[in-house]
Amino acid sequence: MAGQRKWSRRLAALVFLLPALAGLLAFQLLPMVSSVVISFTDWDMIAKWTDMRFIGWDNYAAVFREEKSYTSLKNVFVFLIGYMPLVTALGTFLAVLLNRKIRAIKLYRAAVFVPVITSWVAVSIVWRWLLNGQSGLINFLLSKIGIHGPIWLQDDTWAMVSIIAVTVWKDIGFVSVILLAGLQDISEDYYEAAELDGASAWLKFRRITLPMLSPTLYFVVTISLINSFQLFDQVLIMTNGGPAGATSTLVEQVYKNAFQFNKMGFAAAQSWVLFVIIFAVSMLLQRLQRRWVVYER
Repeated sequence: MAGQRKWSRRLAALVFLLPALAGLLAFQLLPMVSSVVISFTDWDMIAKWTDMRFIGWDNYAAVFREEKSYTSLKNVFVFLIGYMPLVTALGTFLAVLLNRKIRAIKLYRAAVFVPVITSWVAVSIVWRWLLNGQSGLINFLLSKIGIHGPIWLQDDTWAMVSIIAVTVWKDIGFVSVILLAGLQDISEDYYEAAELDGASAWLKFRRITLPMLSPTLYFVVTISLINSFQLFDQVLIMTNGGPAGATSTLVEQVYKNAFQFNKMGFAAAQSWVLFVIIFAVSMLLQRLQRRWVVYER
């Protein structure tokens, strides 16, 4: 009798889980398996599935032979070098400010988060106009103080700087809110004890806030790093990978090879190479976090 009730509960749980499992299978697992299969073929999305020709590891070899792959990977690392320190430092600073008990603080927190919930398409179109070299608002304002602004999105030096600045502006609200949650989880007892010992504000921040906030910082760094490797929307809309490939990224290359050049097999191989890179970097972060992340016991 007890065994029947146990199986009955398991069956009921399975019935409730079926819709979620069906969605996981149809929209995640099946496409993933299909992309692995396609990466070993020369399928162009036009021919029938039955006409796909197996070509082995040729697509993967082509990924490492193509110069654009290295250029786009280099651009991603350039983006990371500019984006990660800025969004982490500014996000932490903003989180500390938003943690203060001042009037209308909830309104300020909501205002900071507004760019996060705004569509990347809308944001990119607006910033493309703001950064227009001839008629953009940024250069117009700079001209009022005697500065001749560059052609931001058409200059191979300033294009990536513009992408970094816009991405930091949009993501800083997300980072600060996550870090704010981490700050509010730190017990006030630590600060009270430090004050009794005469610790300064900077010493409390360095010796208490940063160590206790390190698990949240690790989460923010990991998520930001993974998102950086998938940089796409703002690049496609603002610069289309230009000028001369200065802002081309791995995901942008996957998109163009798949849907513009009809090289679906090659694009699938590129996407799996990107997956391996993200997985390797994530594992490296996991190993390194043992050296600087402090977990409260």
